[in-house]
Amino acid sequence: MASEQNTLPAEGPGGHVMGEHCTTDSPLPSNAGTPYGEIIKLGNVDCYVTKPPDYPHVNSKLLLFLTNGVGLHSKNNQLQADYYSKEGGFLVVMPDLFDGDPAPIAGATKTDEITGHESVIEQLKTKAAEGIKLLMIDLWLARHTPEKTYPIILSVLEAAKEEFADAASQVFCVGYCFGGKYVLKLASTAEITAGAVAHGTAVTLEDIKAVVKPVSFVCVEGDALFPDEIREDGRKYLQDNNLEHEMKVYGSVPHGFAVMGSYDDDLIQQAQKEANAQMLDWLISHET
Repeated sequence: MASEQNTLPAEGPGGHVMGEHCTTDSPLPSNAGTPYGEIIKLGNVDCYVTKPPDYPHVNSKLLLFLTNGVGLHSKNNQLQADYYSKEGGFLVVMPDLFDGDPAPIAGATKTDEITGHESVIEQLKTKAAEGIKLLMIDLWLARHTPEKTYPIILSVLEAAKEEFADAASQVFCVGYCFGGKYVLKLASTAEITAGAVAHGTAVTLEDIKAVVKPVSFVCVEGDALFPDEIREDGRKYLQDNNLEHEMKVYGSVPHGFAVMGSYDDDLIQQAQKEANAQMLDWLISHET
């Protein structure tokens, strides 16, 4: 069985949704290691920057890493950024999208775990706690709208291209959960060469239709946070318009599975490895 983690959709402004997998780190495997990057300022924004071991002696390409709601200081996210640096040779820049205000923890007891042995008061307390946590996420989403978040990304990108000019001949982008939507926004411009999205949240059909750059999608079957209908309508649009893309749907995995973390279920662990390889291979295949 996989580690027990609820997916608790929270409706935010404009129908945005977030779940626990977007706002809570999974336990790390015992051999995960220690992040080796550093936090510096780029465009007056804190960024985790991780460089290939042989940089700058070997050419590298710039990779913008857009996180889930846990944000910059998550060890899971930092190790995921290190993966692209170590395995792909990318110079990775992971900005603090939230200005020191990561998402509140969304964890709550599953309503379906309430048993008849609990009193009515205990059941009401459990449901009230869930409601409070979802309200906290709604309020957090209201503070981190596209109007606030996208300018942060553009500011960091401009500063990174100046600071690491030797790696900026091509710029790539990956995004997980919250960050996925902004990969698509960048992929609708000339800012990046190619992008990859893992279980994006708040992604609309309009976001997909705006894409003009190659994008790889890691999707979860039956994902309430990226509904099958939007995914398939988006796939059809990209196919019908001959827009370069890759879309793989993973079954029997939780939303957020591609972010580094440990699961008891070997099938989820294998899917995580496949998703990481899918995204990395896509980026490398578009290097020139």
